[in-house]
Amino acid sequence: MATRWGLCGAGKISHDFSVAIKTLPPGDHRIAVIASRSIDRAKDFAQKHCIPKAYGSYEGLANNPKIDIVYLGMLHTEHWRVGMLFLKAGKNVLCEKPFAMNSRKVKDLVATAKKNHVFLMVAIWSRCFPVYAEVRRLLAEEAVGDVKLVKAYFGSPRLKFVLMVFNGERPESIQATGVLLDSGVDESVVVTMKFSRKRMALCAFSIAARLPNDAVIAGTKGPLKYVLGPMHCPTKLVVNDKETEYPLPEPCLPLNFTNSAGLRYEAGEVRQCLLKGSPRMPLADSVLLSEIMAEIRKQVGVVFNQDSQ
Repeated sequence: MATRWGLCGAGKISHDFSVAIKTLPPGDHRIAVIASRSIDRAKDFAQKHCIPKAYGSYEGLANNPKIDIVYLGMLHTEHWRVGMLFLKAGKNVLCEKPFAMNSRKVKDLVATAKKNHVFLMVAIWSRCFPVYAEVRRLLAEEAVGDVKLVKAYFGSPRLKFVLMVFNGERPESIQATGVLLDSGVDESVVVTMKFSRKRMALCAFSIAARLPNDAVIAGTKGPLKYVLGPMHCPTKLVVNDKETEYPLPEPCLPLNFTNSAGLRYEAGEVRQCLLKGSPRMPLADSVLLSEIMAEIRKQVGVVFNQDSQ
């Protein structure tokens, strides 16, 4: 039986998610409902994507009993409030990143999911890409030996890659420094983390500079490196100077974001989780990531309005 999806939010990422799902077997996935705060937007989205039901409120979707899982694709500042609505209604939820604006609200979502015995996962689509699966296999086989250093450079934080390499381990120490705009937004940040057994990670991200958007895992046997990324949705991997390609299927409609057809992988992951369990982005990793981000924001001096709520 196909997994019945309800989409919450009729914006660009929901468009791409819908297009990506259409690259999967129709017997495995079906988008049954689209919900938006605007019924006109919902109807337009439904017509464009051939979705049979449209709601002009999130509550309508929350009360629909014929949905297996809800995808939250609205503005990230609304993730906590809307996520709580669906979890309390007994709905399984795939929430776009970030889960919430701070670690306290992330823990609220996790606790509510557990209390209501429903599935919850943050949409860290990167971990579902075939390249990431191959990286995990190579690490398990110790292809690079003992990992000593992980470097990641991107236009936004890629700490989740580091946590994947180090199997969700909490760093022993975190040192962060950055440059803020006059508005208080972090323009560029560099983070160094120390893990057990003398292992290190270095992450740099910026909204002002063009970074290489790649990642390197350096071990006692040599480096493993992404090339021609971007690393958050990679289709190529280089190991010991050997390049392997993992092409994406052609979408049926134009996409808004780079390699968004790869959202198919997280949709497939969710289906397997609902059938068998064991997500590639465990809730414990999501909580740890939010706590690390909170510490980085504290050191750099970034404050959200939600921190005082």
